[in-house]
Parts: sequence; C-alpha cells; structure tokens
Amino acid sequence: MSEARVQKEQEVAVIKERIDNCKSFIIMDFKGITVAQDTKLRALFRKENVEYKVLKNRLVSIALKQSGFGDEFDKYLEGPTAVAFANEDAVSAAKIIKDNGKDFPQVSVKCGMVDGTFIDAKGVEALASLPSKEALLGMLAGVLQAPISGLARALNATVGGLAIALKAVADQKAE
Repeated sequence: MSEARVQKEQEVAVIKERIDNCKSFIIMDFKGITVAQDTKLRALFRKENVEYKVLKNRLVSIALKQSGFGDEFDKYLEGPTAVAFANEDAVSAAKIIKDNGKDFPQVSVKCGMVDGTFIDAKGVEALASLPSKEALLGMLAGVLQAPISGLARALNATVGGLAIALKAVADQKAE
C-alpha cells in the first residue's frame, strides 16, 4: 500500500471521527474569501467550539458513507468545500454564518447535518433561527416555574383570607 493511500485513509478516519462526534455540521462553499476574512471566520467559529476545516470532497464523501450516510451529500461536494463541525451546540455554526453573513458574502451554505439528519441550505437557515440551548433552557425553566408560582400565590391568598376572616370574627366577639 502506498504512503499516499495510507495518509488519505488516516485523513478519512479523522473526518469520520469528527462527523461521528459532532452535534451538527455545515458544508459551505468559501470561494472568493480573503485570508483576512477566513481568519476572522475561523476565530468566530473557534470562540463557539466549532471546528472549521477545508477538506477534500472525495475524502468527506468517503467519511460520510463510513458514518452511515447515503449519497445525499454527494451532489453538494463539488468545488471548494469547508466544513464547520459544531461540537457543543448544534445551532452555533449555523448562527455564526447567519449572524455574520454580511461580513462573509462569498461564503454560501451548501447543506448540513443535525442529529444524524441531512438538511439542505434552507434547513440550515431554519436551524440558525432557533434560540440557543441556554435560551431554550431558560424558557423551559420559566414554563416549569409558572405553575409553582401560581400555586404559591393561591396558597398565600388562602392563608391571608383565613387570617382576615379570623380577625373579623375576633373583632365581632370583642364588641
């Protein structure tokens, strides 16, 4: 086996591991981006624990197939391809691209994957519009807290009403 083939197999193994361990990934076309823009984009991704890699289409295709995906990604793996692997928050990579799109007009989303499901460019855009995990947890906490707060107010009102009634009875007997 040639040294080049061994090296490519190792690269495929690394890509497969990234695919298997990430919560989501986005495949992008980055043709025309400047070095300064690329550096800024990488910094934005790094800040959110998103791995941004420029990869060979053929190697990504092989790794995707080894990870159990079919041919759905193949038609998007043409031309210059970069992949953003979101490791902690499935929404983070999509949000970075959406929120900073005006700074990187050359970058276009081809497709992506969330929780093992293929999504097209419109799906990535929809993903980017979702609230972050922290915001969703905050909303959930508010929803869970509302019935408890209502119960506490109702019980407090009942006890307060009882105290007023007892005082009124005591005042009547005192007269």
